[in-house]
Amino acid sequence: MADTVRWGVLATGGIAASFTAALRTMPDAEVVAVASRTQTSARAFADRFGIPRAYGDWDMLAADEDVDVVYVATPHSAHRAAAGLCLEAGKAVLCEKAFTLNTAEAAELVALARSRGLFLMEAMWMYCNPVVRRLAELVRDGAIGEVRTVQADFGLAGPFTADHRLRDPELGGGALLDLGVYPVSFAQLLLGEPDHIQAHALLSDEGVDLNTGMLLGWSDPGASALLSCSVVADTPMTAAVTGSAGRIELPRGFFFPERFVLHRDGRDPEEYAPGNDRQSLRYEAAEVMRCLRAGETESPLVPLDGSLAVMRTLDAVRDRIGVRYPREPARAAATPV
Repeated sequence: MADTVRWGVLATGGIAASFTAALRTMPDAEVVAVASRTQTSARAFADRFGIPRAYGDWDMLAADEDVDVVYVATPHSAHRAAAGLCLEAGKAVLCEKAFTLNTAEAAELVALARSRGLFLMEAMWMYCNPVVRRLAELVRDGAIGEVRTVQADFGLAGPFTADHRLRDPELGGGALLDLGVYPVSFAQLLLGEPDHIQAHALLSDEGVDLNTGMLLGWSDPGASALLSCSVVADTPMTAAVTGSAGRIELPRGFFFPERFVLHRDGRDPEEYAPGNDRQSLRYEAAEVMRCLRAGETESPLVPLDGSLAVMRTLDAVRDRIGVRYPREPARAAATPV
């Protein structure tokens, strides 16, 4: 692959704009095309960011021979279709989180990418942040002993009206897939897939979760995680992991942190603050481009099996709180454990 990686952006919403802005600061990245469902939206986005080509059709972006990798930034409900279209066309794909609406869709994308030998990654930018990477390394190396508890929350106060995408079942709305994916992913980064899942939620009249609490458990090493997400409350947005010999605390904005504090028994607190600028989107893009240049079809920082494991947890939480999206295939009801 050439030194400059050529990106296509599929969708024109807020996260697409943020990611495109980040790419424009990277000398080895070039955004060459954007696609939306309408030519008007694509053209406006292209003009805003100086993108050469604007398509009012997803297929045209997928067929563009000058695009090396497509960033899929649609609502969750369209991830399977959009990412699948690009993979079918032979394109590498970075797909926003939550990866898909459910595990079945995620498994289809993973199988498609693997069968074709194509790169695919969930856009879990938190995993690419050097502060989070260092935290995970310390935990793996036993700096705080055996992990006992994880706490994390992500909540926005809103208010979000009934027609907002976060309240729209057709778009996979609710707190869990949009915000709860971060606390769940944080816990599973440190402990893997849980053995036990309990949850409680406040549901909207439309049938999506507005405020959700989760208790995850791991038989080995006997750890638990207390997690929450909300679109009706401005929560602290902090995280902490506590072990048998200490704890690590992340401040507000734990999913794109600048620092953490390590507390170890018998020692003064130690702050890790490498001076990064919280631009996790750039770290995410850099990891994608590193993988493409190295010929890797999966990122070791955001492995596909890990994304599937997170989706299984999100499915189990939705089973327990009673959230199901329109046209979603029926699943066997989960048994609370």
